[in-house]
Amino acid sequence: MATVMQKIKDIEDEMARTQKNKATAHHLGLLKAKLAKLRRELLTPSSKGGGVAGEGFDVTKSGDSRVGLVGFPSVGKSTLLNKLTGTFSEVASYEFTTLTCIPGVITYRGAKIQLLDLPGIIEGAKDGKGRGRQVISTARTCNCILIVLDAIKPITHKRLIEKELEGFGIRLNKEPPNLTFRKKDKGGINLTSTATTTHLDLDTVKAICSEYRIHNADITLRYDATADDLIDVIEGSRVYMPCIYVVNKIDQITLEELEILDKLPHYCPISAHLEWNLDGLLDKIWEYLNLTRIYTKPKGMNPDYEDPVILSSKKRTVEDFCNRIHKDMLKQFKYALVWGSSAKHKPQRVGKEHELEDEDVVQIIKKV
Repeated sequence: MATVMQKIKDIEDEMARTQKNKATAHHLGLLKAKLAKLRRELLTPSSKGGGVAGEGFDVTKSGDSRVGLVGFPSVGKSTLLNKLTGTFSEVASYEFTTLTCIPGVITYRGAKIQLLDLPGIIEGAKDGKGRGRQVISTARTCNCILIVLDAIKPITHKRLIEKELEGFGIRLNKEPPNLTFRKKDKGGINLTSTATTTHLDLDTVKAICSEYRIHNADITLRYDATADDLIDVIEGSRVYMPCIYVVNKIDQITLEELEILDKLPHYCPISAHLEWNLDGLLDKIWEYLNLTRIYTKPKGMNPDYEDPVILSSKKRTVEDFCNRIHKDMLKQFKYALVWGSSAKHKPQRVGKEHELEDEDVVQIIKKV
């Protein structure tokens, strides 16, 4: 492990020394590719070293969605978990109180949202320091990240945490790169672009591909992509997720300071201790998770508005709905009746590919 960490440090030092210009783009692209490979090694070490990687962090996924609380020690993550879920996570005024991953569940708008209080992240987590590897591995399984910041500490902490998460392939509030990468058997590296590119040229692309032992591929850029974007696509293990910056302890700052913080994108001010704006935070979590509630209607009965079936915004067809209820339901599926905003008339008879909207009512008609 020490040798991998030393290699990472050497590459980071060399990148810091290298001036960024057109002449060095090719060299920097190569270094970034080497760095990405080493970080992947840290995240998935060989099995020889024993099984401590997941110790205390193997939290069974439950509920409809998972939200992770990430932040430096003593920013109020445990207090926030206690107030939102009623789960007891030890709270103290000294650092590193939480040493394992504590789960809690919030029931909000009919959805069960699992909230994980991850141990305080420290600088260098992405390089295996502290218990950073377990924290970040668990963070990768979440549907949304809450970066909890202390209003009375420097706002630069935000950038430090982003850097740790990005180092392990978590991309916050970003869309996957709009480029196509396709390996082939022969023909070398072909680069085509439908937009003006200033970061990537054929030499840089070839250097990055050669680091991954890829010598034949077609690459199409649809925007001004960077070396990092290309590496993300080649690695293929990047996680793109929404993130909310929760600024805690706002009761300890002035109104003027709060107005400055207000300019941050994706930001939510709270005081966990005094329970200020926790409803506003829950609303924002709901918005960022982008869940779809579907109500069931048994034949001849009223819809069940108490216990909705929760679907993700990306998987909300009638087929996804059936699979969520029971894996065998599709075998007996004939058609569905839908009431709500996705239906052109009430009810509309639809097939399993029909896309549902939030708060639709669905009745499944089975084959006789």
